[in-house]
Amino acid sequence: MEIFVVDDSAFMRKVVTDLLEKMPNVKVSNVARNGKQALTLLENEQPDVVLLDVEMPILNGLETLKKIKEKYDTPVIMLSALTNKEVTIEALNLGAADFVEKPTNIKEIQDEWIRDFYRKIKNVARTNKRLSISHEPMTLPKKTGETQLPSKVRAVVIGASTGGPKSLIKIIQDLKAPLNVPIFIVQHMPKGFTTSFAQRMNEESSVEVKEAENDELILNKVYLCPGDYHMTIINGRIILNQEEKVHGTRPAVDYLFKTAAKVYGNGLVAFILTGMGKDGAAGMAQVERFGGYNIAQDKETSVVFGMPKHAIESGVVHEILTLEAIGDKLKQMVR
Repeated sequence: MEIFVVDDSAFMRKVVTDLLEKMPNVKVSNVARNGKQALTLLENEQPDVVLLDVEMPILNGLETLKKIKEKYDTPVIMLSALTNKEVTIEALNLGAADFVEKPTNIKEIQDEWIRDFYRKIKNVARTNKRLSISHEPMTLPKKTGETQLPSKVRAVVIGASTGGPKSLIKIIQDLKAPLNVPIFIVQHMPKGFTTSFAQRMNEESSVEVKEAENDELILNKVYLCPGDYHMTIINGRIILNQEEKVHGTRPAVDYLFKTAAKVYGNGLVAFILTGMGKDGAAGMAQVERFGGYNIAQDKETSVVFGMPKHAIESGVVHEILTLEAIGDKLKQMVR
């Protein structure tokens, strides 16, 4: 797995390169100090992943990303500081596969951060290789006693990880106000970045999108779970907590889906979108148990077909749809 590192800081290039070289089956193929140099070097490179700094002189991260996406299929992961969160959200919307938050204290990089860094690189690189191979579309396991889409939808829950921000913006911006049900979203994203992401979705849509607050009365809006919190629904209110991470993440999709299933029963529709790992499968099992309806994004339109795949293989998904079809379905059920 070959990684191309682009960062204007020689110190950060060294830190990132050293970390990568210690990871199994990872090699740093080259480094560049700015976007212009990166584009020149990429003419003779074929890395599996480009790690791209957000803020750089000469040609910044966003402009470099646009040019890379125009010319190459190589996936790009952004290297971002918390101060660059708005630009990072824009990069994800422009096609970056994911982002890694730069460690604030280089001397005390946590093992968890390194594991997450490696997991993101591995999954994005693996997905890019799979895209070049033809696959039969994934089909649903045969189910007994077919569950029908609720005639009266009471709430919608959505879970996403890698590739989720761009997908979520696409489906949320097409919704028309007013909503007749609440929509709850868990997107795997660190604290601070979810605030900017909620603001971005709100700007792009005619419906109200906000970062959820603890003990908030539930209205017919779109609620995004804040980073580093789990989101639950109790007595018509949103309750946030910092209980243990699930699947190594907080917020967790499973946490939301399980509580929503108990509250909304057969009036709940759950969507699992692109993302790595298996978060959401157990939650969808609970949704099905309480009579709700589960929809998974298909392989072809997923950036990483991990979370949808696990849910489908668990036998709890009732429908597999393209991202465009998910947007159409969502519009129909919430208006």
